[in-house]
Amino acid sequence: MSSITTVAVAGATGFVGRHTVRELLAGGFRVSALVRDRAKARRILPASVNLVVGDSLDAAAVDETLAGADACINLIGIVRETRRPGDHQSFEKAHTRTTRSLVDRCRARGVNRFIQMSALGVRDVSISEYQRTKWEAELIVRRSGLDWTIMRPSVIHGPDGEFNKLAKGWVSGHKAPWLFLPYFTRSVEDKRVPLGSVSQVDPAVQPVAVIDVARVFVAALRSPAAIGEVYNVVGAETLTWPELLRHMRDHIHGANHGLQPHGLPGNIAAGAAMVAGRLGLGDMLPFDEGMARMGAEDSTAAMDKLKADLGITPTGFRPAFLEYAAAI
Repeated sequence: MSSITTVAVAGATGFVGRHTVRELLAGGFRVSALVRDRAKARRILPASVNLVVGDSLDAAAVDETLAGADACINLIGIVRETRRPGDHQSFEKAHTRTTRSLVDRCRARGVNRFIQMSALGVRDVSISEYQRTKWEAELIVRRSGLDWTIMRPSVIHGPDGEFNKLAKGWVSGHKAPWLFLPYFTRSVEDKRVPLGSVSQVDPAVQPVAVIDVARVFVAALRSPAAIGEVYNVVGAETLTWPELLRHMRDHIHGANHGLQPHGLPGNIAAGAAMVAGRLGLGDMLPFDEGMARMGAEDSTAAMDKLKADLGITPTGFRPAFLEYAAAI
């Protein structure tokens, strides 16, 4: 991997992207970034980054980004579709078509090292359109013939991340639902007896710090063992969602400490979101059907392979969060 000197990054201005770019530069790599907004990119990315303005489906723009590169990192992704006039972002475009475009241009230009950001929980039997398109993107990468690596992070947190901004609105009571801290629960049937009762279970999560995610990408570029591998990228600490939300509430300035976590049954919330979407009212809810279904699942995994191949042990959520909580 020592032959890699220049890395093309798609999605460089996103939350994970800007941290990954800085980590690449700190590691001595040159970076070429495909961006949609030059002014935004100049504000948030170091001046040494080569910027190429264009769309991920524009072969010419992708080729310009890949010129002189030895590797490509794809960080483009969305958590929710938007269908507003002039701003239509679909899972199919952001995940599947974008990945196919980048892979095709890498093959055409002889850029053989490719690292893809997927998501923990992605699998062939999908429970959401998000997962389906992420899985299809993984298959494109796996079948590409390139020297690929796939990363599957859990919930990513950091001082400038969207999740933290959302949580601050919840714990301060300034963002819906205002009166409690929301999360999704999972229905579990007691199968010890026929027609057993159904209870609601709090899902567990291993949040991972964004700086650890960035370090994992850079470490993979240096490790031949990472080629052809899929890594679960999780933090060292497992919490239930109520534990996570209480910790954030207790350490974010301006929080309303009287607010308590309250679980919403994921299957019921998913059904409500589906109906709202069919009625054209989906944007009125702060979540869609897929977010409710995925949020009710555990987001945990073993990190043994991450440690063994890449030499990285991500930090636990609570110590990592306390380092920047005052800045939220």
